[in-house]
Amino acid sequence: MTPWSVQQGAVLGKHPLVRAAVFVGALAVVFAMVVPSASAANVEGAAVGTDGQAAVTVASESVDAEQQRSMGFIGCSMAENVAQGYVAIGGTRMWGPYGTSGAVVQSWTDPNSSSWQRFDQQAAQHGTPSAVWIQICIFGQAGATYQEVQQLIANTRLHTSDDVTIYITGQPLYDPGQVCFLAGQGGPELTDRLARQAAADVSQNVTYSGAFHLAANEVADGCHANTAGQRSLGRQALNYWG
Repeated sequence: MTPWSVQQGAVLGKHPLVRAAVFVGALAVVFAMVVPSASAANVEGAAVGTDGQAAVTVASESVDAEQQRSMGFIGCSMAENVAQGYVAIGGTRMWGPYGTSGAVVQSWTDPNSSSWQRFDQQAAQHGTPSAVWIQICIFGQAGATYQEVQQLIANTRLHTSDDVTIYITGQPLYDPGQVCFLAGQGGPELTDRLARQAAADVSQNVTYSGAFHLAANEVADGCHANTAGQRSLGRQALNYWG
């Protein structure tokens, strides 16, 4: 004889509402199994994203914390272009731009000039730099002499310390046929020669880092870098100094 509970189950199983309830219940079970998996996947994805962001952050820290903004610079708007690109790509050792536009060699020969006053303000903000990059930058008519370059080096030590590390370069060089109207014909090449001369003079104790270069499609106005050029100069600086 069939038990009463089994009989009732058979009868109820034929009822449409019961069948619908059973179907909904089955869906609920499946949903409960799937949702945790999706949630776990979302958590895992979030973790991967966080790791990726952390990797970018670590990559942008080109030097350790003690060296961040420990390197100053002097120069003109061309040095400013380098600093703009350097900061844009995550460089941390050297200062960012601080308003050196137009500050050619003669702006730095007087140790009490407004250019040096701005330098001192940066040093007060970041601490006296342990290294300084000197960019020899000129206007075509004034040019520059080696004696003026020597004065820049002496003033750099006066505003930092006797044992400061000094790197020296000229302003950027260009593709053949390109002339910077501010520096004049052969002007950038002159600044590069002066930088090399200073580095070869053992009495100056400075290091020639190399020549910066701007390609034709990286120049905005015949002299200055466009956005792509700034980033290119920034990468070159990062390769030179970290």
